Amino acid sequence: MMTNVETRLITPVKAPIRGVAFVPGSKSITNRALALAALSDGVTALTGALFADDTLRMRECLTALGFVVEAEETSQTMTVQGRGGIISATAAELFVGNSGTTARFVTPLAALGHGTFTLDGVPRMRERPMGDLLSALTALGVDAESLSGNGCPPIRVHAKGLQGGTCSIRADSSSQFLSGLLLASPCAEGVRTQIHVEGPILSAPYISMTVQMARAFGGVIDDSVDGRIYEIPGRQRYSSPHVYAIEPDASAATYFWAAAAITGGCVRVQGIGKDAMQGDVEFVNILEDMGCKVTRSDDFIEVEYVGRLHGGTWDMNAISDTVMTLAAVAPFADSPTVIENVAHIRHKETDRLHAVAVELTKIGVRVEERDSGMTIYPESKMKPAIIHTYDDHRMAMAFALIGLRVPGVTIADPDCVAKTFPDYFTRLEQLAAGATGYNELDEK
Repeated sequence: MMTNVETRLITPVKAPIRGVAFVPGSKSITNRALALAALSDGVTALTGALFADDTLRMRECLTALGFVVEAEETSQTMTVQGRGGIISATAAELFVGNSGTTARFVTPLAALGHGTFTLDGVPRMRERPMGDLLSALTALGVDAESLSGNGCPPIRVHAKGLQGGTCSIRADSSSQFLSGLLLASPCAEGVRTQIHVEGPILSAPYISMTVQMARAFGGVIDDSVDGRIYEIPGRQRYSSPHVYAIEPDASAATYFWAAAAITGGCVRVQGIGKDAMQGDVEFVNILEDMGCKVTRSDDFIEVEYVGRLHGGTWDMNAISDTVMTLAAVAPFADSPTVIENVAHIRHKETDRLHAVAVELTKIGVRVEERDSGMTIYPESKMKPAIIHTYDDHRMAMAFALIGLRVPGVTIADPDCVAKTFPDYFTRLEQLAAGATGYNELDEK
């Protein structure tokens, strides 16, 4: 039972949504760029950066480690004074909130230093796994431990510099473990670091993003064709590109593309093109499979509803942050939607598979939940409900889309979207009201 929780009633649209959407900078790219800029020589300006809770936690942790990070939200710019791979702080309390990227990137960064660093977060963060990363760091000579003994925060690192060497890491519960090691390893004091990846590889596009960005900052990372072995020379010095532009967030863009599909409209997301770095742009391929028309340009991707939506079966391991977006579209399809190979999302901000199943059932949708996926059945008579969001930004943003068609959908704790998209509801309402982009699309 929820008491004293703020709610937001979603108003159904009276006509199909048509417009141009602008989304904030990518969280994944912003937090990687912050880490790389801090480890670089010189000053880097990150333009188009995301200003949200997750990136605030990253900035605060970098500040605690001794870096100077200036932020100007009006211009969406963060300026970082790099220290050439040096961690100047000798002790720090690092609070990551519920930001998995921050926790898993900052821990290897702290290992580059010399001192004692303690990392902690909100209660949910204390349930999120870090054991695979700690094991890999231990193999590289780092004294890192889970203070609760369960592989989760709080984490304590007694750092004596990252010496490099050889380690193995699993990437089947989070690709962020490997990404964190890849960001820090070029600055190791040892001659080289070799990382062997064991087991299934989760969210491979995010690993590719990390390597691509490290190379953009001058880092040398050699990877095998199958993505199983990474060779990283040590004692490198990242070089600042001086200005690094952050792509708009592809995960956030999926909500607006889905809004077009759900309401029978047409939405263009500006600033994300066919060559975007982020894997989540592949979500439009699913909408295309469902029957939408997708236009891919150099600087925008547009989704247009052109007929009935069809269900299907999709392995969403590589784009698992978009599972909830698809779950919001699925009830409007003409056949079941099957989502597979995403068991790891049970360990995100909440157990996302179970949360989606519970809340869809609440509005009258039939759902079959499995260990690693679910089947969602079409439903033409959904009913009003208060949607519990589990302090998970993606639950709030995805289920709001259903409210664009179904009267009486109310989002509990809507402010949880501040984690990655503080003004999401404002932008969604503007788009739904036709306040953005009608002329641009009508004139295309």
